[in-house]
Amino acid sequence: MKRRSLPALCLAGALLAGCAHTIPVEQPVPTMDLPAGWSQAAKPAGQEWPDAQWWQHFGSAELSQLVQDGQASNLELAAALSRVRQAESQARIAGVSLLPSVDLSAGASRDLPLAGHRNANVSSSGVLQVSYEVDFWGKNKAGAAAAEASLRANVYDRQTVALTVTSGIVATYLRVLSLHDRLIVARDNTKNAERVLSLVEAQSSVGAATSVDLARQRSAVASQRAAIPDLLQQQREAQSALAILLGRPPQTFSLPDSGLDTISLPEVTPGMPSELLSRRPDIRRSEAMLAAASANVDAARAALFPSIRLTGSAGTQSSALVSLLNGQNLFANVGASLVAPIFDGGRLRTERDLAIEQKQELVQAYRSTVLSALAEVDTVLGEIKSLDEQRRLKMVEMEQARVAFNLSEIRYKAGAEDLMTVLDTQRSLADVQNELGILKLKRLQATVSLYKALGGGWQAS
Repeated sequence: MKRRSLPALCLAGALLAGCAHTIPVEQPVPTMDLPAGWSQAAKPAGQEWPDAQWWQHFGSAELSQLVQDGQASNLELAAALSRVRQAESQARIAGVSLLPSVDLSAGASRDLPLAGHRNANVSSSGVLQVSYEVDFWGKNKAGAAAAEASLRANVYDRQTVALTVTSGIVATYLRVLSLHDRLIVARDNTKNAERVLSLVEAQSSVGAATSVDLARQRSAVASQRAAIPDLLQQQREAQSALAILLGRPPQTFSLPDSGLDTISLPEVTPGMPSELLSRRPDIRRSEAMLAAASANVDAARAALFPSIRLTGSAGTQSSALVSLLNGQNLFANVGASLVAPIFDGGRLRTERDLAIEQKQELVQAYRSTVLSALAEVDTVLGEIKSLDEQRRLKMVEMEQARVAFNLSEIRYKAGAEDLMTVLDTQRSLADVQNELGILKLKRLQATVSLYKALGGGWQAS
């Protein structure tokens, strides 16, 4: 009968472990009153929601290749993947407590004869021991559930990092192209200033322009030329930032010269606010962290109750190696033990209270994450609306500034206008062209921010 006890114990432990390993994948999250729509109305046309390849809607094959390279080589993404793998290992470790443990110990010894003694005694032993903690109160199950939830949180965290990295690559690439355009505008403005300077010098040589006029125009030329080195430095810094996002050394990275005229402006509508709860990985991460905290509370409560452990062993021992498996040398035993906390200075209850408060903290953190997400989308929608209006008005201003500059230059040649008017119109044209370039970049980057705020096309599978 004793020989049958150990296999029965092993089978019972395995069945109990299988039952205990039914870990809930999802935990209920706090309910929140979500708005029915956005305060900034979105355009009805365009995509209903960002897709997983949202950056392709900017119409740049070069950008798509850079994003692909960044997703494969970015160092922050590699670190986030390592954190996911660590969480997977921790989840497996936590799940081990739901299974029986089996240990085998074996040994053999021989007595060496001294002088005058020819007999040598040989002894050997082998013991197989099985133990299993009955998870009656669900402590081990809760610990495994917490580890599983932490794993999900790390997976969502990696998706958040991926979205941030991808958005950073797209926004930085657009900045590089914008600076290329602004350099072209700065060089054109310099040429305009130099052309006017040639005119002033010609008039000064015949006494039609004063030395003050000549000094003013030379100052204007110097001011236009001084803007170019700063733009070049900004372009180098943007390319270096892009190289880092791609996981490349900045010294070996460069982009071909191209401007924002190669980029399309995609339109995207934000859908409903409630969709953010399943479309943003940072919100799903907060949910997973809350689920882990709930499981930790369950584990801390279960630790207040007694723990039951079943043990069993079977083995053999013999003074002669050849008779090790002799039936008379076999033995087996089974047992059960109960350990209950009696006095621990309040440690277990304090740990339970700590787990409860940690859960309450994460409840508020979850709500804060949702509110921040809602505010982020609404803010970007308002920014897009404002930038569209600014660009429309700035285009009108630029056209009028160009007309004013051309007319003032013609009138100056004819002697019907003074140089100060030419300088003013020249400066106004340069300023509005630079501002329009900045607004164009801001509008494109606001679209990137909207894609990011909407979760970038990610959706939990």
